[in-house]
Amino acid sequence: MVRTGVYPGSFDPITLGHMDIIRRAAHLVDRLVIGVTTNASKSPMFTLDERLAMVRSEVEGIVDGVDGAATEIDVVAFDSLLMHFAEREGASIIIRGLRAVADFEYEYQMAGMNQQLNDDIETVFLMADVALQPIASRLVKEIALYGGDISRFVTPSVADQVRARVERNGRMVEG
Repeated sequence: MVRTGVYPGSFDPITLGHMDIIRRAAHLVDRLVIGVTTNASKSPMFTLDERLAMVRSEVEGIVDGVDGAATEIDVVAFDSLLMHFAEREGASIIIRGLRAVADFEYEYQMAGMNQQLNDDIETVFLMADVALQPIASRLVKEIALYGGDISRFVTPSVADQVRARVERNGRMVEG
């Protein structure tokens, strides 16, 4: 039986913190489904298709899995309740990354609600590496919009894509 986990997020853009959680989650499951969604309360910098392509490119070389076996990693768009998506993908685990206590409070409440919807799917919390905990996509975008250096928070490829988007949209703010 294949153990499948789902790691959901907007990944706008995907950060080194996300990558840390993905690498570590790959050790826990045979198949990891990265669910890319759009959060209605956020203004995305990248379209859903652009984020899917970005995430696929970034996870391409990750193969570490359970007991040394390669983990299958799929990147899939979804626009539904997380539990419905997890059920559709055959997941038994939802992976959630935590950065701070405030994340835990929100995620704990969500895990409780998800358990009410389907108690066969467990939520697993992974703490981001200490050096990566302050990184948030929202902050990466804000730093980029104000002309700051984001190279410590995202891969070079993602940094290039963010800078190009900021320049194309003419939204960089000079200090």
